Amino acid sequence: MSENRQLDFAEAIREAIRQEMKRDKTVFVLGEDVGKFGGIFGCTKGLQEEFGEERIRDTPISETAIIGAAVGAAVTGMHPIAELEFMDFIGCGMDQVFNQMAKIRYMFGGSMNVPVVLRTPCGSRYPVACGAAHHSQSLEAWFIHTPGLKVAVPSTPYDAKGLLISAIRGRDPVLFVEHKLLYYAKRMPKLREPYPGLIAHVPEEPYEIPFGKADIKRSGDDITLIATMMMVHKSLRVAEELANTGVSIEVIDPRTLVPFDKETIIDSVKKTGRVVIASEDAKTGGVAAEIATIIMEEAFDYLDAPVRRVSAMDVPVPYAPVLESTVVPQERHVKEAVLELAGQK
Repeated sequence: MSENRQLDFAEAIREAIRQEMKRDKTVFVLGEDVGKFGGIFGCTKGLQEEFGEERIRDTPISETAIIGAAVGAAVTGMHPIAELEFMDFIGCGMDQVFNQMAKIRYMFGGSMNVPVVLRTPCGSRYPVACGAAHHSQSLEAWFIHTPGLKVAVPSTPYDAKGLLISAIRGRDPVLFVEHKLLYYAKRMPKLREPYPGLIAHVPEEPYEIPFGKADIKRSGDDITLIATMMMVHKSLRVAEELANTGVSIEVIDPRTLVPFDKETIIDSVKKTGRVVIASEDAKTGGVAAEIATIIMEEAFDYLDAPVRRVSAMDVPVPYAPVLESTVVPQERHVKEAVLELAGQK
């Protein structure tokens, strides 16, 4: 295989699943439409034909059943990968997530492991499509508040494969959040033009990326820009544009929210003294709020200006494109926050 082969996000996810299923017969997939249909975003396409219906299992439309079955299988020695079609409906199985999946090891004194990987897409699909309030939410902040869960938020095909393999091989329950817009790169040429990182080189051989290790996507000296998932690509676009005006932006992708790499973030803050945090979830009580608090608690003396958050408005995501692009953070919102901190606005 060519060293220069390029995969999109869905292809990287599918390759990680395929390789881990070949390596370990206890790994299996369950969820709505994961079999013959290949998953709503194509992440399991062709896997049922390769591994059979026992290991790529279509389920009823019941988040409670999907997550509950995965937890039950995990405590008996299996390594399930459960897929929910939309994160918006994870609340239907919430008890299985935060009272069972997250707590069983603790409640049983460490005698049981729950190696469930719960994959679920989040976020707005603007400008590709509009999903309205029931199909556009980013709810990852709910789960960083749930002790016992790991939370992964990959932004690139390379990170997606490596983090997913680490999640499958681990002993802990993992919420693996995948932004919907990341799936579309090969299907939507106009989308990948401004965001070339949506398609990238991914090694063919299996590899792991450790949880709790952030990645500096772009080095800079003036402003630290911490971003998650699709906001990473929007932030890189802004950083590239503003570099021509003399603003040097360091873009950091945490890659996992639990565990969280505080050291990389704080080292960057010490260097730049100014911070913008870009996350697509709602602003109040969100991911950006938690990261900002960590910075205020542990790096306050190094700040030259207040931390700025760029997040979604605290309203349901509208269906109308012009409204959705206003409620959900776009490049222009990131740029405005950066320029204000840089003193250019």
